[in-house]
Amino acid sequence: MGLFDRFKKKSGDKLTTYGTDDMYLYTEQELNEYECYIQENFGEYKEVLHEIISPDIHLDIIVVPPTDEDPYYKLITMGVGAYAMNIPEDLQGEELEHMELVLYLPKTWDLRSTEEKDYWPIRYLKILGRLPLNMDTWLGFGHTIHGNEDMEPFAENTELNSFVLLTACNLMYERLDLKLSSGKKINFYQMFPLYQEELDYKMEYGLDALLDLFSDEDILPVLNIKRHNYCK
Repeated sequence: MGLFDRFKKKSGDKLTTYGTDDMYLYTEQELNEYECYIQENFGEYKEVLHEIISPDIHLDIIVVPPTDEDPYYKLITMGVGAYAMNIPEDLQGEELEHMELVLYLPKTWDLRSTEEKDYWPIRYLKILGRLPLNMDTWLGFGHTIHGNEDMEPFAENTELNSFVLLTACNLMYERLDLKLSSGKKINFYQMFPLYQEELDYKMEYGLDALLDLFSDEDILPVLNIKRHNYCK
């Protein structure tokens, strides 16, 4: 299955703020290590989409700009991994508690637009980043998430309506994860959008069966809002 196969705030871990709410933050050391890892593995960046109000985690989005070698935007969350997800008992010890999310957009994507047809990838990076904390659950490889209860498309410019999480890899097919000096392992997951029919197929036959249907041209992780629907 190619690629699919291999696929700031200074504080302590947890701070009580905003009344009785719990705030989960990287330490200054963890944050420095994280930023260095992103630049080494995703590329140099100068832009960060900072969160204005943070009631639980401080969820920023790093924007690595397109280059000649990688002609697409790389969006990576920063702050999600400060929270330890509620992992099932049978998976304790697998170091799955901490994650960050990755999404690649075409170089022509308008990151400055506030229209939903342009903003929805950023919106869902934030939604999925907070889902484990808000729902007292966890997310990991192979998990699927619907965009909305009505199973409607993400926006008017696409029929895609859900995500499956895949292990994020670099262009050398090397798995991306980070072991911080504090002991936390940060797992990076690629948000890969699906059509409803593909989601249904995955739920019935499994992820491997679904990914086996994809052609090489659609295995690339860059978002294609008009790509072929492999189960329609």
